[in-house]
Amino acid sequence: MSLINLIVILVVVGVLLWLVNNYIPMDSKIKQILNVVVVIVVVLWLLQVFGILGSLGGIHVN
Repeated sequence: MSLINLIVILVVVGVLLWLVNNYIPMDSKIKQILNVVVVIVVVLWLLQVFGILGSLGGIHVN
């Protein structure tokens, strides 16, 4: 994955999160949980893209 693709994806995710936070009425606790979940998912995805985390395909939750 090229650096340009990576930056474009991060910008799109950021804009979508900003739109949800500003234009969808929700309780502040729900927005906070949503923000934390999105940040954790993006960080895990970045770690996987750069090869630090390895493949997440073998993880199964029972």
